[in-house]
Amino acid sequence: MTPRRFQTIVRKYPGLRIAVLGDFSLDRYLEIDPARSEVSIETGLRVHNVVNVRAQPGSAGTILNNLSALGIGALFPIGFCGVDGEGFELREALRAKPGVALDHFLQTSARCTFTYCKPLVLKPGKPPQELNRLDRKNWSPTPAEVQNQIIESLYAVDDLVDAIVVMDQVDVGGTGVITPAVLEAIHTVSRKRRRLPVIADSRRGLRGYPPVIFKMNGAELLALSGRSKTQGLPIVKRRAAELARANARPVFVTLAEKGIVGAEPDGRTVHLPSWPVRGAIDIVGAGDAVTANLAAALAAGARMDEAIEFANAAASIVIHQLGTTGTASVVQIKEQISLAKNQ
Repeated sequence: MTPRRFQTIVRKYPGLRIAVLGDFSLDRYLEIDPARSEVSIETGLRVHNVVNVRAQPGSAGTILNNLSALGIGALFPIGFCGVDGEGFELREALRAKPGVALDHFLQTSARCTFTYCKPLVLKPGKPPQELNRLDRKNWSPTPAEVQNQIIESLYAVDDLVDAIVVMDQVDVGGTGVITPAVLEAIHTVSRKRRRLPVIADSRRGLRGYPPVIFKMNGAELLALSGRSKTQGLPIVKRRAAELARANARPVFVTLAEKGIVGAEPDGRTVHLPSWPVRGAIDIVGAGDAVTANLAAALAAGARMDEAIEFANAAASIVIHQLGTTGTASVVQIKEQISLAKNQ
């Protein structure tokens, strides 16, 4: 990608409007100073003293964080949180992001706020050490009235946006935002606006999803193809092309250190390797950075190979941010791409 082409794409970012539909969580970090460790007089157990607490949007919120860092002009989170302290923190963290409108982010007593609580031990001169997480999730089916409000919100913005990102983060299907009824609504929108980039990612795989742009990892592609063994790059490209042809939509497959494969409905494929690792890494959030950058670049008119180049650069930036779920700005991505081309 030439510098001129890069600027042509990113110049459109401030004018873009993107909806993020899915499971928003609160990522709460508890920073622990091991030098202040104690033993409880009452229980005899070790006490971890927390010296700082920070919170940020997670899960679908991580995608939104990355879109905001790119300078996307208007962002519409579509999801829910509970009427609880975590919900208050999540809404405030979303509200603080430039360009975010909370008109379609539901707060409801029928759900608790999806929360990842991450204790981090901070030792001088060493990467943060994450202890066992403390998670809070919904384990019952999402009530019909909540699903209906989510669907109404999707229909309210579908004519306004330049792209939609769908993120399914829950462990048990039907307990989060992306239910069968919501998937049917997504299908309706994608049929209505066939040129609209609708890109979907799900931690449980995309089986049963309507034909939108699929973003998945290699294992998820194999599972969707009915395969269980690891396969080489030529097979991944072939499977991705078959899926893209069947859906009549592009497919993107992330392959960790091997990069990203993209496939077009006409059978064309492209593979770009990932950037080399520079020191310690933390892969949390890399996939969400990829999703955000694919969505933004495609909405701005980028070709598949260009969108993958943006995504690879963003992932490289994010994995080198330790102790947090990071983001990548346009300036950082430009520097990363320029550095790689000059090496």
